[in-house]
Order: sequence, then C-alpha cells, then structure tokens
Amino acid sequence: MRKISESTVRRLSLYLRFLEQSEQQGHTTISSEELARRGGTTSAQIRKDLSFFGSFGKRGLGYSVPELAHRIREILGLERAYRVILVGAGKIGGALVHYEGFRQRGFHVAAIYDRDPKKIGSRRNGLVVRDIKHIETDLKKEPSDIAIVVTPAAAAQDVVDRMVRGGVKAILNFAPVQLSVPRDVAVKTVNMALELETLSYSLANR
Repeated sequence: MRKISESTVRRLSLYLRFLEQSEQQGHTTISSEELARRGGTTSAQIRKDLSFFGSFGKRGLGYSVPELAHRIREILGLERAYRVILVGAGKIGGALVHYEGFRQRGFHVAAIYDRDPKKIGSRRNGLVVRDIKHIETDLKKEPSDIAIVVTPAAAAQDVVDRMVRGGVKAILNFAPVQLSVPRDVAVKTVNMALELETLSYSLANR
C-alpha cells in the first residue's frame, strides 16, 4: 500500500465520527455528498480518500453506513484495544487520564507516572501515580502500545528515552519540545501554542 498522508488519515477519522452519528440516528446509507457536507470537503475528496483502501459504495446508492464505518475502523486500527501509559500527573495529565473518549475508542490508560514525590502514590481516576524511575522495568513486565507525555520540556527527552528502551513504539507528546527517537518509533506532537497561532491568524485575517 502506498504511503497515506496524515491529512487523509485525519479525514478518515472525521468520516468515522459522522458515520457513527448517522448510525445512531438510524440511517443505513449515506451519500458522498452528505459526508462531504458534514466534513467541509468535497465528494471527490471523499472518493479519493477511500480509493486508497479499495472500492466502497455503489453509484446512485451511496455507502452502507455500518459497512463503511466498520471498514474505516479496520483501516485506523480501531478493531483492537491499546494499552496506554501517561507520564505527567499535573493538571493536563490529570485531565487526560479522566477523558472517557480514550476508552470509548479502545485506548485504555493503564498507568500514570510522575517524578514529583508529592504526586507519587496519589490517585488519578483510580490509578496510583507511579515513580518514573520504575518505568523501564514496568514496561518490560507490562508492555504498552502508546505513551502520552505531559511533562516540562526539559524532562521530556529523558522520559521518552526511557520509554523507547522499554519498547514503546508510539508517543503522543504534549511537551513543547522536538523529540529525538529511533526511526521505528512514531511521535505525534500536540503544539497548543501553534494551534492558538493558527486561530490568531484566522481572527486577524477575517
């Protein structure tokens, strides 16, 4: 399969949400035009995005909502559960560990870590905050698929190095720093300042 752009994957996630909403409303079929209207794109873009993964729908009849939703879940790897660990038990980390959307999508936060003695041993959504110094040993015993990093910038690289040594292959990074990882480790950085700057641009150029 050819390399798929991140923008295409993002649109697939949006399509899935619209399809699930349609399922909840009792709809069994949906047209590319309706999907495009909800997603703020075009029906041609919908067809192009889906064409990377096979043939979907029938001309004049549209797409089967349950079938297309199931297929997109398969494409996005959502047909299985993922074990997630979170590093950083501060305000953002505490909010993330309570976020029900993770579990609904199959992402189960199984452990949370910090290095602050005041936080270690406390609880976040039923999880006891563990000492970061044990993370490599813990990962060897309990392998995890994804790690979420919510630490200060100065601590992030060391934390990531420990997780990579423990076998983690996918990292969601909230720390405001560019991380260095091996080529077989996927990193997605959430830069909140950058997102706010894009909103600032929109406001300034209305």
